[in-house]
Amino acid sequence: MQQWTIEGPEQLTFGAVDSLDVRIVAGRLAVLASDGPPTLEVAEFDSASPLIVTYDEDTRELSVAYKDLTWDGLLGWLRRDRRRTVATLAVPRHCRVSAGVVTASAVVAGFERTTLVKSVSGAIVLDGVSGEVSATTASGDVESRAMEGDLSFKSVSGELTVAGGTPRRLRANTVSGRITADLRLRPTGHVTLSTVSGAILVRLPETAQADVSMRSTSGRLVSAFDELAGTNGPGMKTMSGRLGGGMASLSATTVSGEVTLLKGEKR
Repeated sequence: MQQWTIEGPEQLTFGAVDSLDVRIVAGRLAVLASDGPPTLEVAEFDSASPLIVTYDEDTRELSVAYKDLTWDGLLGWLRRDRRRTVATLAVPRHCRVSAGVVTASAVVAGFERTTLVKSVSGAIVLDGVSGEVSATTASGDVESRAMEGDLSFKSVSGELTVAGGTPRRLRANTVSGRITADLRLRPTGHVTLSTVSGAILVRLPETAQADVSMRSTSGRLVSAFDELAGTNGPGMKTMSGRLGGGMASLSATTVSGEVTLLKGEKR
């Protein structure tokens, strides 16, 4: 096992990597899929505490993290000490990735296997990430571009934006955060969106084939698809119906938020 202590700008190259765990506090983080050798470039570093880099050749595990910033304790991080890092990691696209930030912004791009991201208030961009993806934030926003595979999102007040997604499974749950999703549904795609007071906006192609269910206790329900019919029962508004031949499913539920289903272009 090899270990480095980072206390300033640095460049490192590693052997084969199958698993990456990276955790920083403030600054910017980029984790990119690459066909070249695994590398770490720290362009800026301003911290009284060193960043510890550990590489295990036997297990092919790479870790880049502050020693006292654990994965399980990341969302509860309350320290106000200055720890700013600007870092870029390039590892194989089949690599399992766990990336955590406190206030830093992060971009994770191109991975195909398992990707876990956590943020307190930093914004996260997932670009062309497939496989199984899990994103958890307190107030940080998450943007997913060209999504494929499975995405699970949980947040208190963070927003989720899915641009050009073709999910197998999409599960999103927030308290007050907004959910915006521009989707193409696979025949077996399954989408479940839920908020307490956050608004939900979904756009599907005009030719979408899906069973749709929208529900809200007190929020407004709006659909551009004539196939959906609304009912108002005691303490619950619903709008549901089948688009085309069905097969895929979309469920959107709020307590007081508004749910809107828009019609996009034919695809």
